Amino acid sequence: MIKKLLTTIIGLGLGLALFGLGLLAIAVLVTYPKLPSLEAVTHYQPKMPLVIYSADNKVLGQFGEERRAFTKIDDFPKVLKDAVIAAEDKRFYEHGGVDFMGIVRALISNLTGGVQSGASTITQQVARNFYLTNERTYTRKFNEALLAYKIEQSLSKDQILELYFNQIYLGQRAYGFAAAAQVYFNKPVKDLDLAEATILAGLPKAPSTFNPIVNPARAKVRQQYILNNMLEQGMITSAQRDAALAEKLDFERYQPEIDQNALYVAEMVRQHMYEKYGEEAYTQGYRVYTTVNAEDQAVATQALRKALLQFDRGARYRGAEGFIDVEKMAADSRDEQIEQYLSTQYTVDGMIPAVVTDVPKGALEVYVQGAGSIKITGAAYDWVKNTIGNKKLGEDALRIGSVVHVQKQKNDSYRVVQQPELQGALVALDAQTGAVRALVGGYDFHRRTFNRVTQAQRQPGSSFKPFVYSAAIAKGMTPATSVNDAPISLPGMGPNGSVWSPKNSDGRYAGFITLRQALTASKNMVSIRILMAIGVPYAKEYIQRFGFGADQIPSSLSMALGSGTATPMQMAEGYAVFANGGYKVSNFVIDKIYDGNGQLRAQMQPLVAKQNAPQVIDPRNAFIMYSMMRDVVRAGTATRANALGRSDIAGKTGTTNDNKDAWFVGFNPNLVSAVYIGFDKPRSMGRAAFGGTIALPVWVDYMRHALKGKPNVTMPVPGGMVQSGGEYFLREFPTTNPNLPLDNRADGPVDNAGAADGTAIDGAADGGVEVPPKRDNSQLDSLF
Repeated sequence: MIKKLLTTIIGLGLGLALFGLGLLAIAVLVTYPKLPSLEAVTHYQPKMPLVIYSADNKVLGQFGEERRAFTKIDDFPKVLKDAVIAAEDKRFYEHGGVDFMGIVRALISNLTGGVQSGASTITQQVARNFYLTNERTYTRKFNEALLAYKIEQSLSKDQILELYFNQIYLGQRAYGFAAAAQVYFNKPVKDLDLAEATILAGLPKAPSTFNPIVNPARAKVRQQYILNNMLEQGMITSAQRDAALAEKLDFERYQPEIDQNALYVAEMVRQHMYEKYGEEAYTQGYRVYTTVNAEDQAVATQALRKALLQFDRGARYRGAEGFIDVEKMAADSRDEQIEQYLSTQYTVDGMIPAVVTDVPKGALEVYVQGAGSIKITGAAYDWVKNTIGNKKLGEDALRIGSVVHVQKQKNDSYRVVQQPELQGALVALDAQTGAVRALVGGYDFHRRTFNRVTQAQRQPGSSFKPFVYSAAIAKGMTPATSVNDAPISLPGMGPNGSVWSPKNSDGRYAGFITLRQALTASKNMVSIRILMAIGVPYAKEYIQRFGFGADQIPSSLSMALGSGTATPMQMAEGYAVFANGGYKVSNFVIDKIYDGNGQLRAQMQPLVAKQNAPQVIDPRNAFIMYSMMRDVVRAGTATRANALGRSDIAGKTGTTNDNKDAWFVGFNPNLVSAVYIGFDKPRSMGRAAFGGTIALPVWVDYMRHALKGKPNVTMPVPGGMVQSGGEYFLREFPTTNPNLPLDNRADGPVDNAGAADGTAIDGAADGGVEVPPKRDNSQLDSLF
């Protein structure tokens, strides 16, 4: 009876097993053909970030949601491969994609405790990462197993491991072990030791739970489990295990591989790439080579920052730069959370981000990135104490949770520091091609991404005068033309129809002087009289050939004083016309674009002076303007540029009303650079802030480096010119040139004949000009 019962049970069991196997076979036969193509793994295309390089092959910036560095499997260290296999799939090299022994163990666990996600081999994890979701169902596990088998039939074990090592997510936006080595230890993956490798090998199971920075205790437990597995598998000795467990690990905060001096350049490139390629710009591994030189860029950045900091020296402390709610943080994890926050901030120019954690009497306690808690006392405390709890400052008052910046002192103490309010910009262009050699859009890109080189529309002041003078030369004047530098009053030309009575900036007047002398000394009265002579409409249309929009140039005599608007980039491009002999080049910062396969996708074909760039002014005009602006440097408002000890430098300073904007734009025939300084919300910088005192020193610091070791460049004298009395004149006055609209027209009011002694404009003894009230500016040219 018992025997018969056992036979029945065994038979029933075998029958059920065969039935189950039949159902499984049917499921396999039905499902297998429907599995997705393996193209994603056989032709693996990882999401690679956009990387931007300088002209000298230095990384300027990276953009992409995933931190990834694709690495061949042979380039991963053996200790890491062993650690991962010991942690995730001890029988990896033995099974065919599915570990049936592991499945049995997982099945027993599932029957006793619900659906679990255990027993997945490395191959199954690859299948899930590429094709499936993380839902915990038997259907997903079944499809995962079939896909794993299919993958094993198509790829070698090393190919599968390579996919896994590069694709798996390991926390901190790091995908793959090469990226994780940088993120957690700030070192190449090939340099990992046993302790570091086993920490990283613990991350695939639960990247957040076993994050060694956020959860060091749990990460240590996971590391010990992996080391024991490695010992059990004969991969290491007990001595190696113990040494790895005892090793004190140094988790360096990952800083993206970017050049902090070139972030404005990198952002310009990013914007262009996104406009051209959309979201693919961040995932296809594009490599973009720019025209900037990394060393030039660093010098330009430091030159601007030095000037802005020097201006701010002695200013009162203005208060906190941000706030995080420290008091709501759990006491046992407060420091870790603050450190996590600070890891998203950046140290710029030696200013280290920190968070106020306490305000005891007579001191300020702050948590400093990388240094922990410190106390600020003494004179360093006295500087900031008036802002502690100061209700008048509102959110800027220092309190627990305030974000500040500190700087380490020579005695290893710290003091709170602040970035300057004053801002500025510097841009340098190759005068012959328009290639950007250096570009700094402000003090700190992280604080504000506003690029003042390309976005700040500000009044250029007297730095705009050369364009008016060029228009006058085109109309027939010469550097020797004599103009009266005397006060002037124009009824109806001021606000609300009032009298306009402009002044020279120094309040001094020289009487009749030449155009050369007037530009050298930046005489406002002469600029106005020049514009009155040639006519506002003519000058406005002429000046647009330098790259300015009609809406940027006022239709009034104030144009002569630079009351319109321009960006530093436009000013640099405009001066490049003078530098290169009369040709309009366009700025560009991208030189070459390569795709993820290293194929050249695009290369700039720039407009080049004397080749394919449009000629916008007569080369003789450009030469004369260059000659006059050399005198501005030799003996005028820009004499500080003589510190370079060069004879080929020319340029012009500029300062606007109430000293709100300061400029210097200078050049030699090969390189032009523009410097602008001012507050983002325009206000006076003080009586001592002129283009020659605050902008020009920045220009000198940069150009000293940019031109170091380069010989003086002589601009050749164009044909059709004669020299008389030390001055250059046009041999004859051309009538028209179809390439130069409005240039050198036959109706020019001044004849060059006998011009060696100059032709006087405004011969009135008192320098006054009688203008009928409310007369249109366009009629003023008829008075001369």
